[in-house]
Parts: sequence; C-alpha cells; structure tokens
Amino acid sequence: MNKTITILDNTFTLHPCGTVFWEEKNTLLIADVHLGKVSHFRKHGAAVPFKAMHENFKQLTKTVEAFNPENVCFLGDLFHSSLNAEWKLFEQWVASRSEKFILVAGNHDIISPLKYEAIGIKIYSEIELHPFLLTHHPEEREGFFNFSGHIHPGIKLGGMGRQLLKLSCFFKTENQMILPAFGTFTGNYFLDPQDGDQVFAVTKNEVIQVC
Repeated sequence: MNKTITILDNTFTLHPCGTVFWEEKNTLLIADVHLGKVSHFRKHGAAVPFKAMHENFKQLTKTVEAFNPENVCFLGDLFHSSLNAEWKLFEQWVASRSEKFILVAGNHDIISPLKYEAIGIKIYSEIELHPFLLTHHPEEREGFFNFSGHIHPGIKLGGMGRQLLKLSCFFKTENQMILPAFGTFTGNYFLDPQDGDQVFAVTKNEVIQVC
C-alpha cells in the first residue's frame, strides 16, 4: 500500500519499492539503485546468488509500471562502480521503456557520461524545480525543499520482549526528504528522528508512517 503526502502544495506518493511519484511533474524519483553491485560482489568472491542481479530490474519495472510516469529521475548512485555485465541488462531495460530517464550524478556514478548519452539519459549535478531541489547528497538550501538519497536511511523499531525490527525508510525533516536506497545489498544507516521529523518505514508491501 502506498502513502500519499502533500509538500508545499504538491502531491507525492511513497511506494514500497522506495520510490516517490511526484504527481504535478509526472515524475518518479528513485535513489541509490547501485546496479552492478551484485556483479561486483561476485567478482570479488562473495557468495551472492546470480538471480539477485535481476531483482533490481524486476523492482524497477514494478515501480515504473505502478505510476506510468513521463519522467524517471535517478537521484544518484545508479551504478555502483565501473562497467560490468549489468550495464548490458540496463541498456536492454532502458530500450524497452518509453519514459524519459534523467540521472542526478552521485559519488558512485563513475561510468562515462558518453555511455549514458548513447542510450538517451541526460546527467545533471542537481536539478532546481523551484521550490524543490533534487540532489544526490542531502543539502540545505534556503527557499527549497530537497529530495535526495545517499544516506540509505533506516529506522529501528522496538517491540515487546526486546524485539527489534530494522527497516528502510523515507526520512522527512522540515525542508528535506531522504529516500531509501532502492537497490539490493545496499545496507542502511539508522537515523534518530528529532521533534518534527516524519519517518515512513518501508515493508515489502506497505509504507507506514511511524513518527
């Protein structure tokens, strides 16, 4: 189940895949896919199942088809490192889609821009759509509400009997929302909400506001 919220008179829908659909701009925001990470781990001897390579593409298709956006904007770290076998899968996936793809470059995005240009993807360092600012790293800028990634936010939820549940989350402050990492095997950085912060935990099938 999705969660729809309003920010500065704009409507945003949070999806359990960890994406945000911006209704007024018909744009889907996705952070930290880290394509190629599975191949990177396998190359260095990690026992990661081969089928995990395809999971990101299944989830990408699922979230894109849930909204049928005109634009898909990746908020950095689309690829984990240098070119590997997953680039060819990505080329094929992009070719199968009709949406316009945009990349706000992150610190892991080291693949040549020429490779992206060849498949029709434009790269930016940031995007200003006043009063909204799209970046990879979280950024405070006067007069803007910032959407970003990079942190891979998570939340720890305590239960009875000393139970502890660890979940990815959308982490919203007064002027910023940090998206959860989309990709598999990305890990979380657990944040401590302060007064006024809003946290939307992500489960397999639902986005739940926990504070």
